This record gives sequence, C-alpha cells and structure tokens, in this order.
Amino acid sequence: MTDMPDTLFKPSPGIDPQKFRDPDFTAKGDQRAVVALTHLRTLWFNTGSLCNITCRNCYMDSSPTNNRLAYLTLADVEEYLSEIETEGLRVEEIAFTGGEPFMNRDLCDMIESALGKGYRVLVLTNAMKPLLNKRDRLLDIFRRYAEALTLRVSVDHFTPHRHEAVRGQDTWAPMIEGLKWLAGNGFKLTVAGRTCWNESQDQSRRGYADFFKAEGISIDAEDPAALVLFPEMDAAADVPEITTHCWDILGVAPESMMCATSRMIVKRRDGSGPVVVPCTLLPYDPAFELGRGLAQASKTVSLNHPHCAKFCVLGGASCSPD
Repeated sequence: MTDMPDTLFKPSPGIDPQKFRDPDFTAKGDQRAVVALTHLRTLWFNTGSLCNITCRNCYMDSSPTNNRLAYLTLADVEEYLSEIETEGLRVEEIAFTGGEPFMNRDLCDMIESALGKGYRVLVLTNAMKPLLNKRDRLLDIFRRYAEALTLRVSVDHFTPHRHEAVRGQDTWAPMIEGLKWLAGNGFKLTVAGRTCWNESQDQSRRGYADFFKAEGISIDAEDPAALVLFPEMDAAADVPEITTHCWDILGVAPESMMCATSRMIVKRRDGSGPVVVPCTLLPYDPAFELGRGLAQASKTVSLNHPHCAKFCVLGGASCSPD
C-alpha cells in the first residue's frame, strides 16, 4: 500500500458565494430541485454531538468539546415513538447517530424502547470505549432482539495508518477490539468506510474483504448495504446546484433521496426542545428545521445545501440501511 497522499485533506478552494442562497432558485436563476416526503420509513435520532474522538473532515464536527447538540433523553425519544403510533405513520426503523451515540447514558434504554415497540433499530458507532463500557447491557438486549438490531461501525480505511489519518493516533486498536467483540458475539454488523483515498470502488471493496477475512469478521464487502462507502462531505467545496432538470439529466429519481423517506430529531443546546430536520446531514442549519412534531414535518425539502448535491444527488449515498 502506498503512503497516504498529501492532498487527501487539502483546503477547499471555497464555494461560489452566490450559490445556495435562495431556497427556490439557483444562482443561475433555475428552479431549485425539491424532494417530497413519500412516506416516513426511517426516523433518526441524533443523540448528541459529543464524541470521544475528533475526526478530520467530520461533517458533524463532533468532538469531545462540541456540545452544540444536547443529549436527547429517553423521554424525548419516547415522545416521538408515541407520536408515530398516534399519527399512524408507517415508520419501519429507528436509527441512532451522533456524535458517538454510546456516550449518551440513555442510549441503551432508547434502543430497548424502540425494539420493544417492534421497530428495526440501527446504531452508528465507532465501536470504541463508550460502546465497550455498555457490553453487558448490549448483550442483554441482543439476546432478546438479535434479529432487529444492527450496528454500523465506522472503519474509515482497511489499513491502520489511513484509518488513523482520519480518526487520530491510537484509534485503530480500540476500534478492532469493539468490532471483533460485536462480531464474536453474533451482532448484526455493517461497516461504513470513506472514498477519499484515490482508490476505485473495486480496490476498496477488495481491501475491506481481505481485512474482514483476516480479522474473522463476517461481512460481505461486495454488498453495498453491508459495506457502505461514503463520499466526502465538505460544505465549503464548490459543487453544482441541483435544478429540477437534473433529475432527468442524471437519471436520478427524487423519491430515491434520503429525505424522501427519512427525518431526524435533534436538540440544539440553545433551543427550547427537540426539532425535526430532513436528514442526518443537516443537524445545525435552522433553515432546515421542519417543526417540533412529525405531523408537521412532511414539508417538501428544498435541496439548498452543498451536502444535498455532493452526498445525495451526485454521490448517490444515503445513511439509511437499505
């Protein structure tokens, strides 16, 4: 494996300041693309923006000091689970992200509450110490709800030096410990990697396949739902704005976008309570708030953010498990 290129995290030249200013029209005056909610299939909860590590190019800017998003509580989550039932929404899965979700002391209670109501549950994690500290509780939940619970572990590259180029020194071994503990105990696992390494999809998947085999991890690296390779997300990088004509030009359907079937709950530290946003990528921007409750959050979403273009439309990526 060659050394990591020096240009991996080179500064962005900056986005055109005329772009992404008007929710209805692009800088060129074209009508901006929008996405309607087809039905709410996945409800995400951002459990808080604090994380035990600081990753380079983290779209959330999660770190041990970023507390812009307060911790959600079990009561917060159960309020939305009750609203799903009251409103008769066809939610199929509940997903938890962060920050590092296992730093939230209520996370295991949240997981158990959602599983107990019959939902599939997905948890995004770095599989490090915060998760390992919850081993006994996780095993208890697993014994009762094994088939309905999936954990997605972040492994930014299949080699230690490149993984640690993103996650920081001495982050590989703790991740391996957590990943192997989960695999050894039979948890349903997926892995999230990154595509910033000047490698083709085939090269990346072959590398992860060799890594999984060497570590005894039963994950099919050829399955895009089992190994999710995410494009980089730099909100300052110049990207095209998506117009209504782009759907046909790109051969992409608006109903395939994450915001067509997902919403996320966040609780800003300076806010009065949890609010709904369109997806996992936009936790901070108040322009994307859709209201307090799920019943009011079915509004059409204007693709007025660089992440909408680079990650979802052009990158073809989604945080959802399917």
